[in-house]
Amino acid sequence: MFDFDPIYLFYLLVGLSAAMFAEGAYLLLYKKSSYRKNINRRLKVMEKAADRESVLVQLRRERGLTSSGDYRLPLTNLNQLLLQSGLTIGFGRLVLLVGVIMVAAFSGTMAFDGTITYALLASLLCGLLLPLFVLKVMRSRRQKKFGAQFPDSIDIIVRSLRAGHPVPVAISMVAREMPDPVGSEFGIVVDEITYGADLETAMRNLYFRVGTDDLPLFVTAVAIQGSTGGNLGEILENLSGVIRERFKMRRKIRALAAEGRASALILSSLPILMFAVIQFLVPSFYASVWHETLTKVVLVLAGGWMAIGNFIMYRLVNFRI
Repeated sequence: MFDFDPIYLFYLLVGLSAAMFAEGAYLLLYKKSSYRKNINRRLKVMEKAADRESVLVQLRRERGLTSSGDYRLPLTNLNQLLLQSGLTIGFGRLVLLVGVIMVAAFSGTMAFDGTITYALLASLLCGLLLPLFVLKVMRSRRQKKFGAQFPDSIDIIVRSLRAGHPVPVAISMVAREMPDPVGSEFGIVVDEITYGADLETAMRNLYFRVGTDDLPLFVTAVAIQGSTGGNLGEILENLSGVIRERFKMRRKIRALAAEGRASALILSSLPILMFAVIQFLVPSFYASVWHETLTKVVLVLAGGWMAIGNFIMYRLVNFRI
C-alpha cells in the first residue's frame, strides 16, 4: 500500500517546473502600469472614467449601493454586511455566484448520496449560511486591515493640516497616497464632499461603509472641530497615538490567547483527521455501519456538539477591546 512509484515524483517536478517557467515568462512580458494607478481601486477607476461623478457612482454600485448612496436591498443588516465586506463584484454577480454554488451543492450531494432531501438541505446550507460566513470573514479581515492603516492616514492628514491645507485637501492626499481599503474609502469621502455633501455627513458615511471601532473617534473629532473650531492637527495627532496603543494591545492579547486558539484547532481537527486516516488505511472499518440510519444521526449529533464546543472556545480566546 505504501509503495511509491518514482515516476509520480518526476511528473510532479515537471509540473512545478512548467508553472515556474510560465510565471517567469509572465513577469518578464507583463508591463506594469504606474504606481499611482495601481495603488488603490479608486485610482484605477479614475483612469477609465470620464469624470469624478461617474467614479463615485461606479464605486457605490460595486459595493451594493444605489447611485445616490442608499442601500439597494430592503434588508439593512445584509446590505450593511455586503457593504462593509468590501466585495466589488456587485449585487447581481453575487446572486449569480450564490445560485451556481447552490446548484453545485445540490448536484454533488445527489451524485454522492442520491437523496433529494439531503441535496436540498446541502443546497440551502451552501446558498444561505456559506455566503454569510464568507462575507463576515471578509468584513473582519477588511476592518483589521483598515485599522492597521488608519493611524498612518491620520498622520498624513496631520502633516497636511500643519502645512496649511484645509481638511478636504488633507483627506484627498490620503486618497492618493494610501492603498486599499483606506485609499478608496477616503477617496469616496472626497468625491462626496465635491458633489455637495458636508464634511460631517461624508465622514459618517465612511463609518457606515467600514464599521471599525476607531472611526467614531475620528468622525467626532472632525465634527466638533468643524462646529466649534480648535487645533484639529493636535487632536488628530493624539488620536493617532491612542489608536496605535489600542492596536498594540489587541496584538498583545492575541499573542497571549494563541495557546487557546491552537488547542481549539487541534481538538477540532483531531476527530476529522482520525476518521480520514482510518478510512484510508482500513476502508472496511466503517463500511458495515455507514448505511445505517443511526450512524448518520450520531454523526449529526457529534457534529453539532463539536460546533457548540468550537463556539465556546472561540468566545474564550477572542476579546473585544
